[in-house]
Amino acid sequence: MNKKTAYLAALLLFLAAPFFAYPVFLMKLLCFALFACAFNLLIGFTGLLSFGHAAFFGSAGYVTGHLLAVVGLPTELGIVLGVAASSLLGLLIGMLAIRRQGIYFAMITLAVAQMVYFAALRAPFTHGEDGLQGVPRGRLAGLLDLSNDLVMYYVVLAIAVAGFALIVRTVHSPFGQVLKAIKENEPRAISLGYDVDRYKLLAFVLSAALAGLAGATKTVVLGFETLTDVHWTMSGLVVLMTLVGGLGTMAGPILGAFLIIALENKLGDFGTMLAEQLEIPWFASLGESVGMVTGLIFIVCVLLFRRGIVGEMGALLERGSRTAQAERT
Repeated sequence: MNKKTAYLAALLLFLAAPFFAYPVFLMKLLCFALFACAFNLLIGFTGLLSFGHAAFFGSAGYVTGHLLAVVGLPTELGIVLGVAASSLLGLLIGMLAIRRQGIYFAMITLAVAQMVYFAALRAPFTHGEDGLQGVPRGRLAGLLDLSNDLVMYYVVLAIAVAGFALIVRTVHSPFGQVLKAIKENEPRAISLGYDVDRYKLLAFVLSAALAGLAGATKTVVLGFETLTDVHWTMSGLVVLMTLVGGLGTMAGPILGAFLIIALENKLGDFGTMLAEQLEIPWFASLGESVGMVTGLIFIVCVLLFRRGIVGEMGALLERGSRTAQAERT
């Protein structure tokens, strides 16, 4: 199965999904999948490890939520301005962070992201620890009633597909090839005459914009925005999603996001079901140990699946193809 066929099959599956599962949960999965893909564009294809991506995810959500709930702007305009805010923040942080490499780059992004967190905690329009509540979905272009979960799902799916398509196009463009060259050997890219800092800054801003798109969309879907989305743990969560799914792969972050978010939301129900079926009361408290379970999954992936789930599957298929070709030869 080639990539185009796989993408088409996945799209058909997502189109049918809301008739078999809870649409709001599926929309949350799509938002986090887009967030993970945006992060993967930066670390998987440019080699820049950011520990501050929650700043873009949450800031766009706060801006969009405030504009929709307080100012009363149309939904599409609120999302666009939220993405613009995350892009501007990405530009400011990127101009500061790309001057350093490796762990120093990561620490700068983490430090600035924590400043954004404390700003969100103290700013009056964010309502501090209470967060923004009652964010209306409104109507898209004055026509589509987004309060209908099914309509909202297909709008979110269109946003997620457009974001994913933009990432695919970017990676396979000449610009994307330069990003890969920077990741593999930055000194060589410099010696070939590329303005490496400019390319890294553009990649950082694009990643921030897509992360903001995911955060703004999530706020519209759920109707609220809290400090959780700008906390450093959210940055760690998206790192976990990307590593578990497969760093530097297209489908890996999507699978990783689905797995981690599904565990966070459904582990308690699964534990209750096991407790009832096996008559072991301990399983009923499994939902309270979600951090332990995700940590265990991370350890297993690091030890056994160094390329992530999708990366290892791809490597296995490639080895099988080479073996079959050698046998034919």
